[in-house]
Amino acid sequence: MNSPLFEVVDLTKRYAGNAVVSQLSFSIAPGECLGVIGPNGAGKTTTIRMCLGLTSPDSGRITYFPKGPATDRAASLNMPQDALAIKEQLGIVSQFDSLDPDFSCAENLLVFGRYFGLKDAVIKERIPKLLEFAALTHKADAKLSELSGGMKRRLSLARALVNDPQLLLLDEPTTGLDPQARHLMWERLQRLVQQGKSILLTTHFMDEAERLCNRLLVLDHGKKMTEGRPRDLIAQNLEPDVIEVYGAGALALVESPLKALAARTEVSGETVFFYTSDAKALLAALADYPELRTLHRPANLEDLFLKLTGRQIRESA
Repeated sequence: MNSPLFEVVDLTKRYAGNAVVSQLSFSIAPGECLGVIGPNGAGKTTTIRMCLGLTSPDSGRITYFPKGPATDRAASLNMPQDALAIKEQLGIVSQFDSLDPDFSCAENLLVFGRYFGLKDAVIKERIPKLLEFAALTHKADAKLSELSGGMKRRLSLARALVNDPQLLLLDEPTTGLDPQARHLMWERLQRLVQQGKSILLTTHFMDEAERLCNRLLVLDHGKKMTEGRPRDLIAQNLEPDVIEVYGAGALALVESPLKALAARTEVSGETVFFYTSDAKALLAALADYPELRTLHRPANLEDLFLKLTGRQIRESA
């Protein structure tokens, strides 16, 4: 990997004696999108808050390198000691919109740009390009009440770019969006990476993580479970084929002779998952169960997520 733009080393945070983030290390290179995935309570939000200086770590180091290689320590900034200097060069999109409902789209961008000490003339020069990027040129003078959920999320992304940041921290940026709005957001985020921006992205959507992220960091119980390129992680941790079987009597297959044809089986609700390197033999055997429904597909990132973190539902704290 290239010299990092952002680096976290041995980050630890405890609440009431319990480590919610433990010895966590990762880095982000210029022009890279790093995805952080994990179940509720995995430590994702606490990690983001520490990266933003909103929560102080108990130990560890968070370093931002605005210019020069990682070895140029004079160029580095540390969080939270240099929080203001770092935030001047960050773009942030939180889980929930914090746009001002009293302002139009253009006014939201103008007022936010002033927080960075930018002159009005500079901000006004950037606003048309930001609105075009967000596909909101026709909504420049519209109030938030006139915008859809997808439009508001795109405006939040445009606002995060008003200071021309090198690094964006995006906390579940597409939650609550319909498929069309999500795909448009994906296209915009891919464009930013192509322009050389770096992105730290948290998401619960595995298709989003696989589509957008150069690398993935899987967290659980505050610890790094694994890290790497999405397709590499799938190949390293899973069998290549998955056969899902469901219908009346499907659960009985778990202890049937078919079990020997799979490397691994899992049950979720009324569905049996067979993980195998020889799908042909298993599909042939399942032909003797015409009352059951089957789905044959390649292993994906959701399978990896569930293998590493389990299928049990966890409630948010």
